[in-house]
Amino acid sequence: MIDPKLRVLQMVAHHGTITAAAAALHYTPSAVSHQLRQLSAELGVELVAQAGRGIKLTPAATTLLRHADALAAQVERARAELAAATEEPSGSFTLCGFSTAATHLLPPAAARLRERHPQLTVRVIEAEPARCFDLLLAGDADLALLVATAATPPTSDTRFEQQPLLDDPLDLVVPSSHPLAARQRVTLADAADEPWIVGRPGSTYHHLVRTACAAAGFTPNIAHYADEWDTGTALVAHNFGIMLVPRLARLHAHWPVARIRLHGEPAPARRILAATRRGARDHPLVTAALHTITALTPALRPLQDPDPQGETGG
Repeated sequence: MIDPKLRVLQMVAHHGTITAAAAALHYTPSAVSHQLRQLSAELGVELVAQAGRGIKLTPAATTLLRHADALAAQVERARAELAAATEEPSGSFTLCGFSTAATHLLPPAAARLRERHPQLTVRVIEAEPARCFDLLLAGDADLALLVATAATPPTSDTRFEQQPLLDDPLDLVVPSSHPLAARQRVTLADAADEPWIVGRPGSTYHHLVRTACAAAGFTPNIAHYADEWDTGTALVAHNFGIMLVPRLARLHAHWPVARIRLHGEPAPARRILAATRRGARDHPLVTAALHTITALTPALRPLQDPDPQGETGG
């Protein structure tokens, strides 16, 4: 419905390079460059200029992007309105999200959509938050669940609509023989001198732990890197360090570790958001998926019980 060359320009602006935009669009860099040249010729303005070894967008491109974002949002609203008037949706619908969401939230939502709409092809993609926004913008995903980080686009970003789903508290995981294991609640600062197990640099989990520790007034002594909860838990169980896990994360019960609630201000937590392309929030399939996801979240948080003393074990 919109000239695909505008989508190419949007992706170049989003990624900053022709090569990265081409990868996101599943094009070759030469194809992206060709489409930009075509669009420039059609409009009679220069859209990109050389900047050292890279490129930069011209003022004309910035103006065009503002209108392209508005057009894209209007198209999404039109699609949502048309879908609402369709008795039986068909085609495809894709959900994407970070690992915990892809394990516990997206499959039930996808299954519910498939049961209700047998002519619909439903896909799930596990992806880091930054990749989720790429998938939305490229049209490769329709609904994303992600953890808010410093790199998350602001809510004023005209390309996306974001809404908070829940705040997922972080728990401290220590060896069962650790002195803190006997306590029912601790502050993050109580573990400031411990060796830490975090995700690899650049990952959402790495950023989450570093941010939480900074808010508690210390920089963690990182001893090991582990992106999977099972790997991290195994390291904790063998006394290699401690780690933070979100309340939604599931740990195998056979590891000799203790999972302890954290308290203090600010209480460490990760904020989980739902994101769509702007204008798509009221699409009936998005609404149905979010309804299922929202209904699931209370049952996935067994540690959040009314007992103020909580639980000490994982």
